[in-house]
Amino acid sequence: MAFPKLGFPTDHRNALLRNMVTSLLREERVQTTAARAKSVSRLAEKIITFGKRGDLHARKQAMEFIYDDEVVKKVFDILATKYADRQGGYTRIIKVGHRQGDAAEMVILELV
Repeated sequence: MAFPKLGFPTDHRNALLRNMVTSLLREERVQTTAARAKSVSRLAEKIITFGKRGDLHARKQAMEFIYDDEVVKKVFDILATKYADRQGGYTRIIKVGHRQGDAAEMVILELV
């Protein structure tokens, strides 16, 4: 998948996205900038789709991306059943204003 560079080198950007997806799936809600939220949303939806597939290969693909084994377990046991009848659109972006330091647009990214 192609992503916006977000002003980071590739390895830093990949680590940031992996951490944010892991946090979103663990906490079910994170506050971040709009650009980051759009990138994280795409990846989180892909991971939840792996959970809905539920086979061993999908679990291994999710474990390659997510740092925490407990989060992978949550995706496959809890979130997959929660979104079983939903055909995508597992995340929601809510605008909350601008950050005071640099006026970046801040949003809340949450699971529906």
